[in-house]
Amino acid sequence: MPTVAMGAQVVVTADRLLQQSAHLRADVADGERVGRPLYELMADLQAERSTTAARWAGSPVPKGELSRRRAATDRGVAAFRRAADSADARADDRVDGYVRAVEKELEGLDAHRERTDARSGSADRATGYYSGVIERMLRVFQEFSNMDDATVTQQSRPVVALVEASEVLAREDTLLASAGPAGKLSTARFAELTNAVGAHRFLFGTTVVPYLPENGRQGYARIAASDAWKSKTRIEDAVLADHHDIPGGIALPGAVHGWSAMYGKLVPQLSALDAEQLRGVIEAADATADDLETQVFWLVAGSGAGLLLVVAVVVFTTRTVLRRMANLHRRTVTVAQKTLPDIVARLQRGQRIDPDALPERSRDRDEIGRISDAFARAVSVSVEGYRQLADERQGFGMFAAGIASRTGNLVSRQLSLTEDLQDTFGHDEALLAQLMKSDQLTVGMRRQIENLLILAGGEVPDPHTEPMRVADVLREAAAEVEDFRRIERVALDEVSVEPRVISAISHLLAELLDNATRFSPPASRVSIRAELVTDGLSVEIEDRGPRVAPERYEEMNGRLHAAPPYAVLAENAHRLGLFVVGHLADQLGARVTLRRSTYGGTAAIVILPDEHLIRTEERPKGGAEPRVPAPQRPAERKPELLLTARAAAPAAPVPAGAGLPRRRPAEAPAAPTTPGEKSALPPLPERVPQTHLAKQLREQRAPEPADEDTATPEEVADAWADYEQGTETVETELRQDQS
Repeated sequence: MPTVAMGAQVVVTADRLLQQSAHLRADVADGERVGRPLYELMADLQAERSTTAARWAGSPVPKGELSRRRAATDRGVAAFRRAADSADARADDRVDGYVRAVEKELEGLDAHRERTDARSGSADRATGYYSGVIERMLRVFQEFSNMDDATVTQQSRPVVALVEASEVLAREDTLLASAGPAGKLSTARFAELTNAVGAHRFLFGTTVVPYLPENGRQGYARIAASDAWKSKTRIEDAVLADHHDIPGGIALPGAVHGWSAMYGKLVPQLSALDAEQLRGVIEAADATADDLETQVFWLVAGSGAGLLLVVAVVVFTTRTVLRRMANLHRRTVTVAQKTLPDIVARLQRGQRIDPDALPERSRDRDEIGRISDAFARAVSVSVEGYRQLADERQGFGMFAAGIASRTGNLVSRQLSLTEDLQDTFGHDEALLAQLMKSDQLTVGMRRQIENLLILAGGEVPDPHTEPMRVADVLREAAAEVEDFRRIERVALDEVSVEPRVISAISHLLAELLDNATRFSPPASRVSIRAELVTDGLSVEIEDRGPRVAPERYEEMNGRLHAAPPYAVLAENAHRLGLFVVGHLADQLGARVTLRRSTYGGTAAIVILPDEHLIRTEERPKGGAEPRVPAPQRPAERKPELLLTARAAAPAAPVPAGAGLPRRRPAEAPAAPTTPGEKSALPPLPERVPQTHLAKQLREQRAPEPADEDTATPEEVADAWADYEQGTETVETELRQDQS
């Protein structure tokens, strides 16, 4: 910016000086082209005016003298017109208008001479024409003095005043010539003569001489000391002092008869002085133009050298600053894109931070160094803040996990109590339906507690030690959903799941199924299908819920692929299922995608990696096939929820058959551990459906006649549960309408 500003200033200044120099050159050219012919023409017109006045007054002027004067004037007019019509260097010449005015006045010169020869008009009119033309010429000289340089203008003003004083003296000569041989003037002309004498004395003494250059003052002093000037002064004094009034005018003294001879000697001296001063003004303007061009040269040269120096300094400084700024930028980007995310990730995992990983403070004390230090301090404060947040998150997670573990144990006890009640009062169908509904709600409560434990960073123990068929995994996931009757399961591929991931997969699918049943119409069905694909096992859950906008799917899929902070969990406390699914999918290495289904609802597609699957032909030959448990065998519950990693239990799950969601059979007692071995945590028991029923209800019943009621207890319980669910739905809608 300084370089550009300085360069612009130099350009503007140089352009202004060059324009001023060009104008002065043009003024000099105009002065040489028009000024000199104009001054010579003015002198010829003054002489012709005096001769015309003398002849009009009856003085003995030879006719040849007047013709000679007119011929000289004609030559001057021709020279002036040639100069005026020549090419002008400036298209907007301000002098040109006044020159054209003079040319226009000169067009009537011949007609005026004819009227004068014919004595048409008066003597004042005969001389007034010449005075008017000369007045136009003086305007041209006045305009010449308005130059673009103040010094030259100031120098030209007294020269123009000198020319004007010479014209006043020439008018005095014309007035005395119009007195004729009798030396008589009218009162008006005598007043003009008196004014002319006073005017030219004032001009010479006050306006001209004090402001002339030294050579001009010396030239005027020589003229003033000459006999002709002294004679002029003596005649003027005599005219002013010795005149006397006569009838019809003023009689001049006899001294005026010597005026013509004196004036003839004085005019060449004054003309030479005028021409010398005019030439001096032109030369001064030319010299000033040269000085301006020299100033422009030195200005450009000096400014160019200064600009080169400034550019060199600016380039050096800028390169240094830019290099340091680039280093600071690279350092900042590295810290922002690599160091800080790595530090935050390590802090979130509970790992320690190497102090050398943080940016160090700079030793530079300039502005960039201070910025670097400020950035290092900001990073240090940010890391400390992240450390505190990570500690608080970890502490809160442990606190929440502890609460979830204790609450989960209470829920497990409640499930055991509910199962005991089912076994005791299974003969009461109405009570059995209520107990089954309570059991299902308690299972949902346990799943929510496990969700809290998962989000808090804990792990749910997994009791499975044997692979489980995919169909059984789907059945187990459906059993965790309150509205399980609406779920249709399809598993075409005979493939099993690794025991270490059964609970995680079942929990993940249960959350998706719960969302599908809750956000779809109560009478609609929810289907879950499993089949082998190239990347592993594809499980698709499809509902017929309301239409969801595409951007909403993007938001939900984002929750499935990023662990949210507690702030996001707090804002979405009523929709934590997707976050739980995302955590479990991350642990399993699975991909979960939500999209619009062909029915207008939502389809959730889960791709389980092949590493978690066991093909049927890959299962151990000695492995026990799953079997249906005896109805009388009581079911065990899941073990207590812990914050540690889940341990494998020796018991194997047994898949249930068709019908109502089935619970797992009782686990075999754990083998005793030898000293030094770590005892496995008690496995989470799974519920076995129908174990709470009476023996008669569990037996297969023969088909009854069509006209009899063939409803089974399970069907009665299902119908009763549907009835209560509809009742609760209506009550909820009524409460919403009333609120």
